[in-house]
Amino acid sequence: MSDGSPLPIRVQTLTRAAFAPFGDVIETDGAEQRLINGGTTTRYHDLARVDVAAEGGRPLISIFRGQPFALPVAITMMERHPLGSQAFVPLQKMPFLVVVAPDEGDRPGAPQAFVAEGGRGVNYARNVWHHPLLALDAVSDFLVVDRGGAQANLEEASYPHPYVVTGA
Repeated sequence: MSDGSPLPIRVQTLTRAAFAPFGDVIETDGAEQRLINGGTTTRYHDLARVDVAAEGGRPLISIFRGQPFALPVAITMMERHPLGSQAFVPLQKMPFLVVVAPDEGDRPGAPQAFVAEGGRGVNYARNVWHHPLLALDAVSDFLVVDRGGAQANLEEASYPHPYVVTGA
């Protein structure tokens, strides 16, 4: 819209198929299961492609504590990590908003929104435009697996007009 009014974003259900262009959905449903530790533990195997080795990178494991956002949420910028993937796994079964965009060269395209519920996480593939963490409902902790290394691994871009996520 040329008048600067926020452009609406429809929230989609987070499924492996819908999210595939942007990375992986991290969930146990439908995952390969292996019994380990003498049969006392179920391993949900190979849930996401961790891609952090470019230019001598190494995996980092962190905990992010996200402050809750209330809907509607304005989307005015996006970020991406050109040298590695970035996974977010909630440590509580709290919902969070996942906003991603197709790559239009050096800028993000129109954003798409998903709601992650029930303990599902996401792994943003390398170079995928996404919004920073958007916890919903309450302060939420996330286990984050991303890339460490000497090179800068963050690009940000602002939208000329805001988008808005109105419902989840």
